[in-house]
Amino acid sequence: MMLIHFMTLFPEMFTGPFSYSIIKRARERGLATLEMINFRDYARDRHSTVDDTPYGGGPGMVLKPEPIFEAVEDLQKRTGSKPYIILTTPQGETFSQETASELSKKPHLLFICGHYEGFDERIRVLADRELSIGDYVLTGGELPAMVMAEAIIRLLPGVLGDPEAADNDSFCDRILEYPQYTKPPVFRGMSVPEILLSGDHGKISVWRRKQALLRTARSRPDLLANLELTPEEQEFLKNKGIDVIG
Repeated sequence: MMLIHFMTLFPEMFTGPFSYSIIKRARERGLATLEMINFRDYARDRHSTVDDTPYGGGPGMVLKPEPIFEAVEDLQKRTGSKPYIILTTPQGETFSQETASELSKKPHLLFICGHYEGFDERIRVLADRELSIGDYVLTGGELPAMVMAEAIIRLLPGVLGDPEAADNDSFCDRILEYPQYTKPPVFRGMSVPEILLSGDHGKISVWRRKQALLRTARSRPDLLANLELTPEEQEFLKNKGIDVIG
């Protein structure tokens, strides 16, 4: 069972996304326990102040260190464990499927969700890792934390109905997923590729691999840079008008 805490000024934001679909099932099955902590509860003054103006001037407000440090220390005392702490920040490394897989093996995660102009720099010493979901800026770290949490939770054993389902996801082999089809075999003149109806699982596997490579080459050619391709795969892509260095 994985324990995940979210330190945030807006715990209500997590209610909807975490009450449906895969995360809901994971919680009901006892595979993941999620808890939101409002670090405003740890503010020291009667106004529950969690931010202040930046030293040296500049726009916006900066989160103060005291409430967050005390919230983390209280959590560790209450749970009896030290969580793996993730700071959600646009300055962090980009989150990936590989990162999700790595984090899914941690028993206890804590996401510290920033807000306002940013963190007091001293808060960073708490973090084991700083993560971003992309090269853009959001109002707070709550949405990135939710995105990362879902990517992590769906990889926990027993969460997905088919244990092999996650193995075929995009990025698991550092390439995009192959095209998928279901009934009917023909829809508005568009037919399912005959190979998928053949029952020959060996040929289907080869077809899927090639189609995944083709999709990757067209949409995310950067992912092919460190991928070892067989001579046959390189020839296949070249015949599709894609030059591959290998």
